[in-house]
Amino acid sequence: MKVTSMRLENSLGWIVVLLCGSTLFSSSNAIAQERWYKGNLHTHSLWSDGNDFPEMIAKWYVEHDYQFLALTDHNILSEGERWMKVQQIDKRGGKDALRKYLDAMGDAWVETRMQAADDPKSKEVRLKTLKEFRGKFEKAGEFLMIPGEEISDQVNGLPIHMNATNLVELIRPAGGSSVQESIRANMRSAIEQAKSTSREILVHLNHPNFGWAVTAEDIAGVLEENFFEVYNAHPSVNQLGDKKRPGLEKIWDIANTLRIDKLKAPPLLGLATDDSHNYHGRPGSQPGRGWIMVKAEKLEPDSIVRAIKAGSFYASSGVTLNEIQWDPKTNRLDIEIQPVAGHTFTTRFIGTPSDYDTTSQPQRNADGEVVSGTRVYSKDVGKTFSTQVGVSPSYQLTGKELYVRAVITSSAKHPNPSFADQLQQAWVQPVMPNND
Repeated sequence: MKVTSMRLENSLGWIVVLLCGSTLFSSSNAIAQERWYKGNLHTHSLWSDGNDFPEMIAKWYVEHDYQFLALTDHNILSEGERWMKVQQIDKRGGKDALRKYLDAMGDAWVETRMQAADDPKSKEVRLKTLKEFRGKFEKAGEFLMIPGEEISDQVNGLPIHMNATNLVELIRPAGGSSVQESIRANMRSAIEQAKSTSREILVHLNHPNFGWAVTAEDIAGVLEENFFEVYNAHPSVNQLGDKKRPGLEKIWDIANTLRIDKLKAPPLLGLATDDSHNYHGRPGSQPGRGWIMVKAEKLEPDSIVRAIKAGSFYASSGVTLNEIQWDPKTNRLDIEIQPVAGHTFTTRFIGTPSDYDTTSQPQRNADGEVVSGTRVYSKDVGKTFSTQVGVSPSYQLTGKELYVRAVITSSAKHPNPSFADQLQQAWVQPVMPNND
């Protein structure tokens, strides 16, 4: 089998998009030891607005067969001394949250104090730092904790959230006079930290439809940002859009069409995340709904981030892929889906023709007035080129496509859906035809 790659140029220089599968490399290859690792890069704890202790969250992901996890609390890293009132913990996670923490970690681990000896309401618990607790869960080659942060910015009241993975220092929201300026400024902060620390740092844009904050045109225009969440499992992020505004998959197609055709830039790549806040069985954004599968040489922070930057991953909400093979010489994309008894898999190969109808118009309300948001584009943008049923779908590019991506949908319902009638899916990164 062939190892294939595609070089694309953006304003920051060259990136390599490498789509690979679990059996692409022979034993004689220098990177023969690459394997798939499952992980989540968007998770919240009591350090910000989550409702459980970070150790309990790490424990959950270990027990559910993940290999890496980033705790990404809002504008904070889990370091330094932090005490939290038990009353507040009870309000967020329920009366048994502290008891479960004690049962799991033991009295010797859990630190409490009374601010006033005669006032039970003054009882507090110290939140452990990542440095303190990671050793209880990390195991070489099996599980990894990666430092992270959700940079939570806003512009004119609009929430602009970006996750930074594998940080050394906190990145403070940079602000800006526009959505694009904010994204670009926060990207610069991450790029500068990566350079100064010689560390691989990944930044991705979170849930564009949260608060209807970020349009497809905004995403397309910031060429420094190459990653976004095509699936965010929080029920309040408008994953599917509404009658007037596109869902995240359509935003992906619009942004990539504009990037490739108008801006001559590489395509945006899509991640899936939990954005988990709610544990203890409480409704809301729960763990285990969305993740990425990364093909990397080692289960180490730099290796994982480097593989993601290279495009060596796919996003999933339940479907597992055994192999993704892209051959730029023949312009053929092949996918092998892991079969599941009783489940049917439907793959749609989606993209935009190079001769697409380029017209667009602003969004309008019921009175015909122009409203803010992603513009309305022709049906050519993000059209389905082919629909196939089975576990070995493939698509032969003709050279007349700007790009092609694949979404695989199982007949099986999601076991813990974030929206009504959700089915399990997987998203394969876009590829571009080689017309040389």
